[in-house]
Amino acid sequence: MWRSYSVLAVLTGCVYTVLGYSNGKVSVACGDMVPQHGYEPSQDPPPYIVTVDKSTFSPGDNITVSLQVASPYPTFFKGFLLEAWDAGKLDFPAIGVFILTDPDESQLLQCAHTQGSGVSHRRSTRKTHVQAVWKSPKNPPQRVQFLVTVVHGYKVYWVRIAGPVVSLRGATAVPSTAVPAQTTSSTALSTPFSSVGCGHTKSCLRDPVDCCPESDPKCFFLSFITDQEGRSVMFELSGPAEGYMSFALSLDKWMGNDDIYLCVNDGGTVTVSAAYASGRTHPELATEEALWGQAWRLADGIIQCRFQRNIFLPRLENRFNLNQSYFLFLAHGRYHQGLIHRHDRQPLISTNQKMITGRPENLRGSRSPLLIKFHGVLMLTAWMWTVSTAVVIARHYKHMWPDTTLLGQRLWFQLHRAMMLLAVILTGVAFTLPFIYRRGWSKRAGSHPYVGCTVMALSVIQPIMAVLRPAPESPRRILFSWMHFTAGSVGQILAGNGNSDDKENILSAQLERRQHGEISKAKKMVLMVFLSGNTGFLTAFIKDIVSL
Repeated sequence: MWRSYSVLAVLTGCVYTVLGYSNGKVSVACGDMVPQHGYEPSQDPPPYIVTVDKSTFSPGDNITVSLQVASPYPTFFKGFLLEAWDAGKLDFPAIGVFILTDPDESQLLQCAHTQGSGVSHRRSTRKTHVQAVWKSPKNPPQRVQFLVTVVHGYKVYWVRIAGPVVSLRGATAVPSTAVPAQTTSSTALSTPFSSVGCGHTKSCLRDPVDCCPESDPKCFFLSFITDQEGRSVMFELSGPAEGYMSFALSLDKWMGNDDIYLCVNDGGTVTVSAAYASGRTHPELATEEALWGQAWRLADGIIQCRFQRNIFLPRLENRFNLNQSYFLFLAHGRYHQGLIHRHDRQPLISTNQKMITGRPENLRGSRSPLLIKFHGVLMLTAWMWTVSTAVVIARHYKHMWPDTTLLGQRLWFQLHRAMMLLAVILTGVAFTLPFIYRRGWSKRAGSHPYVGCTVMALSVIQPIMAVLRPAPESPRRILFSWMHFTAGSVGQILAGNGNSDDKENILSAQLERRQHGEISKAKKMVLMVFLSGNTGFLTAFIKDIVSL
């Protein structure tokens, strides 16, 4: 009988402990802020953030403190404990007092000897946002940091999540979101990012289009979502890279004078930093700290990082206002001995400007600027279709219309000459576009600019030689034929459309007997098949260029 009472007493005691925490009476945990649940706190990045409405204060001032869900995935919390601490002495008692804004959801606690120096939940209902007002004491420290413990479930909770640091007016300036080491300033992610919610709850920019970072190892991914209060934005960045992943906010589609954020693989850990690029120079890492909620993951050559920043940072000159529209740049490259090298390939640039705090969208982008796309289309049209067709007509269809003339010249010759002149014009236009885009000579484009200059020179030489060509019966005609063949063949090869049959054709040109009469129907069919096939290939290539 007594044994039964003893068991009942033990069970009653256990129930009392659990119910006490569900009612938020957790003054016993004010010191270390650790719930007495008997389980270890979660090591995953907390899906919650703490924000304040001001970064500086005077004695007696009020600061509104908010705790809310920061994750793009639907979640909640049931319990919390919020306190304000001396940022320089986090082992000292909580300071200041709180004023409730929602007494139905929260209550004041007496931590140490001060009534109201802590705030906790009143009941264990599911919450996504709570708020309280902190009142500064008469003799505050120079820096105050808000810390919070959040309970998602009895076995799942986070201890001492770091909130912003606010500074006493007139005190030495300090980072606005400093985070102590014990509060997981940069924690490791246990799972990869997900594309779930793209276009619905968050905006996403991806390459390839609509790729999934959780399953595609070649997926470059950027997402961002505004918090419920409209005060900050959380960014997620992912992609295969050896040294760093980065994105930039830009007012135009030119690199330079941009607000940049980098996730750098620094010896097996990821460092998240803000930076600014003045013109076309290496980005300068920011000395101030404007980011918080940092988390990262390294796996199979993929860098992933997450961080949060305020929408408006008036004290930081090079941090853009997120309430405006920007082009988004997504780039990656090498990092060695503290030096951030130039990106490995052309950055992915959003097609249109995007307001960062605007409605969620699935964004589209391209790694090929419009001028470079036009360059490729014009070069392909000139050398894959126009030049090759002109060569075929001149070599195999001279006698197709033996008695037909156009403006005093045989039809085949006029077609050949018109197409070649068109090719020269298209090549000239295409040649200028990269210089316009790069605003000069590109030193990092390898051999491509030199090849392009050679092709352009040969394109100009060809019509000059044609004007100066000797008569058909002249002994110097063979010299012209060889020079014409050589310049044309080299130009075609360098332009990417060499024809292995050209040499044989030009060598046999001197031996071919003139033929009269109609060309066979088979030969006409060959020409139609050639033109159709060339047109089809050209269309496919142009379509691929446009989709880049």
